[in-house]
Amino acid sequence: MPINAYLVFNGNTREAVEFYAKVFKTEAPQIMTFGDQPQHPDYPMPEEAKNLVMHTRLNIDGSTVMFSDNFPGSPFVEGNNVTMALVSKNLDDIQSWYDQLKDGGKVTMELQETFWAKLYGQVTDKFGIHWQISHDTGEYGS
Repeated sequence: MPINAYLVFNGNTREAVEFYAKVFKTEAPQIMTFGDQPQHPDYPMPEEAKNLVMHTRLNIDGSTVMFSDNFPGSPFVEGNNVTMALVSKNLDDIQSWYDQLKDGGKVTMELQETFWAKLYGQVTDKFGIHWQISHDTGEYGS
């Protein structure tokens, strides 16, 4: 199971990923925007978020690099915009990693079912490393 880098940009992910696709001669990226996700009636999507990139990825010389835009209103600090992404088909491993990484750390998003994965969560471990942990369904480039 590889660990992938996840890069977060401040509104210019589409430009960045198209640039990297050209540089590294990869396939054109499949881009999912925040507006593509199912909308929750109690939490309307801000208009400025709808066209921002929620998720995309590139295969760069055998390594998967994932990208997204920072959600409007969330803090963005250039230099701290890299996370580690653990993606697995094994639900037991996902739960175990999440439980261990959150011990002494801070949960950003509880491990839960999403529209793209049976399990997905985010945690910053006790050393300050931010992790995204996700079930690999084979969809959405996870």
